Amino acid sequence: MKKIAFVAVVLGALLFATAHVWAASPAGKWKNIDDETGKAKSIIEVYEQNGKIYGKILESLKPGGAKGEVCDKCEGADKGKPIIGLVIVKGLTADGDQYTGGTITDPNKGKTYKCKMKVIEGGKKLQVSGCISFLCRKQIWLKAD
Repeated sequence: MKKIAFVAVVLGALLFATAHVWAASPAGKWKNIDDETGKAKSIIEVYEQNGKIYGKILESLKPGGAKGEVCDKCEGADKGKPIIGLVIVKGLTADGDQYTGGTITDPNKGKTYKCKMKVIEGGKKLQVSGCISFLCRKQIWLKAD
């Protein structure tokens, strides 16, 4: 009986000690907050597909919405695609307590950046960083209701 209790305690301690390095999934709907104005710009649906994280624009929150708007400044396959439904987050994978290794596109500027995401504050916020070289721009997205 003592051996079973000891093994249970050791396993519990190991799970507790390593739990903080597992990345909480960012899957869900998020309000994208503009870091320049502080206002919500859109609703982004973040989802997992084949073990990687992606995110697409579900809804524009700007006055008049984005119906009919296309990504004129985007390059490659995204050029001319409608803003609503545009996949802007592509190919992130779990890396410790965050997701990295993918990209994020700013459809307003048509630029694509290396991306990192981390769920914070108990799942209420998503920290999103877009980087070129060592210069990064960070946003906090809020869980959408």
